[in-house]
Amino acid sequence: MIAAAVLALYAVAAAIAAPRLLSRGAWAERAPRLAISLWLAACVSAVASAVFAALAAAIPASVVGHGLAAFFEACAALLSHGEVLASPAAYAALSGAAAIAARIAYCGAAVLVRARRERRRHAGMLTILGRHDGELGAVVLEHDEAAAYCLPGRKGRAVITTAALRALAPEQVAAVLAHERAHLRGRHHLVLAAAEAFCLAFPRLPLFTRAGAEVARLVELLADDVAARHHPRVHIAAALVRLATGRAPVFTLGAGGETALTRVRRMLHPAAPLRRGERLAGLAAVALLLAGPVAVAAVPGVSSLLAHHCHTLSIF
Repeated sequence: MIAAAVLALYAVAAAIAAPRLLSRGAWAERAPRLAISLWLAACVSAVASAVFAALAAAIPASVVGHGLAAFFEACAALLSHGEVLASPAAYAALSGAAAIAARIAYCGAAVLVRARRERRRHAGMLTILGRHDGELGAVVLEHDEAAAYCLPGRKGRAVITTAALRALAPEQVAAVLAHERAHLRGRHHLVLAAAEAFCLAFPRLPLFTRAGAEVARLVELLADDVAARHHPRVHIAAALVRLATGRAPVFTLGAGGETALTRVRRMLHPAAPLRRGERLAGLAAVALLLAGPVAVAAVPGVSSLLAHHCHTLSIF
């Protein structure tokens, strides 16, 4: 029961306090890829802790400690006529764990299905109204609003409007299209879908709400950084200024948008990247967030196994 309490308390604390910890300082703008990993790892960690807390409360450590085969056999027996799962509290705990897992699965599927449907509809429109420009490697769409975006998916493509081609210099067009291709190569739409699924599943919890907004911002910073490896930052900044008011379809990833002016300042005045030690600390934090709940949940079972065989060691 101690492990269940620890996991439950951690899940509550992470859902409330993690956004403040992860938002401290400007380190995320210096390492957007690492920051995305930390935000998603924190979401996974909080949800996993809640699920494992329920399982730890419902299933006795002795059952886990005697091996997986005995565990499943005991679970079947307990569901029929066992003493532990016959208690209302145990049934409630398992029902809660199942509800959390089902909620995440449903919301994730809903986000992916909706986005896929909207992208297919938009792809059909581009086939009719757009034209592929082999030199640009993008679809050119006749439109009087300057915009550039990418349409993710199995046949992902970058899209730029004729107004954007008129507004941007050739080197700026190349830079902004490199930004969009970075989204496609990095499969950033799946990262956004994961963050959106957490936000949809738990809409009123600070961690998941903030994670959705932060991940959406950070994928744009990451695409800027990838584009900056091959194009001068000043070209990316100039393109962002001209595309700042451009609106892309909500299910695509656009170069402009609300964060464009902030990203312009970042392109023109880049901060120093994280030092090796800072980056290693961030990676260690990601590993701890992902492995921590599993380790805590496994401790009672491991302790029971060791105590059963050695009769000398007991952790919880």
